[in-house]
Amino acid sequence: MKTIGLLGGMSWESTSLYYRKINEATRLALGGLHSARVVMVSVDFSEIEQLQHAGDWTACAECLSAHARQVEAAGADLLLICTNTMHKVAAEIEAAINIPLLHIADATAARIITAGHKTVGLLGTRFTMKEEFYRGRLEQHGLEVIVPDDHDTQIVHRVIYDELCRGAVKDKSRDAFVEIIAKLGSRGAQCIIEGCTEITLLVQAGHVDIPLFDTTEIHAEEAVAEALH
Repeated sequence: MKTIGLLGGMSWESTSLYYRKINEATRLALGGLHSARVVMVSVDFSEIEQLQHAGDWTACAECLSAHARQVEAAGADLLLICTNTMHKVAAEIEAAINIPLLHIADATAARIITAGHKTVGLLGTRFTMKEEFYRGRLEQHGLEVIVPDDHDTQIVHRVIYDELCRGAVKDKSRDAFVEIIAKLGSRGAQCIIEGCTEITLLVQAGHVDIPLFDTTEIHAEEAVAEALH
């Protein structure tokens, strides 16, 4: 099995899910006492979050590229950026390393297309929902992307940073997300992309009637498939 490299800590709440899901997928594939070969660098999310909201994406790219090189130097054969939002600087990170980068939006789009869906509702941070780096990547795969209105975007963004990234899972916020998801469905979304790795902590399949695509799980499973290829 190849060694999976994780660039994590953004937030550690979802990075811990990555580690568990990668090992669960490895055990399912190989059986017995098998577990995944993994190396990880976990950053201080507070530093990254400040750069995000200051709009200093150049500094974000430089910081994460340096850490990605550490992951490669530790023996990784492929790299996962364990966050949707920081795929905004995926191209810069990819250029800084000599191992393949498994892009979370590509893995998610492939899974959605296999399931037969065309129009998707996208939830995530404000950056992910409103900027071209993520939506455009999905559209390159032929998907039509619907995002919440500005009011609902603010709600989703706030819950992610003020609650989920801090380990707080609140029923009131789940109710708000379920309502937002219903609105996306009424606008034509055939499924919902949980396009922030923490959203799966709040909303799971049993909470809504529309299919959910958990990017954390998809990314982890695709990493294992690639590592066993």
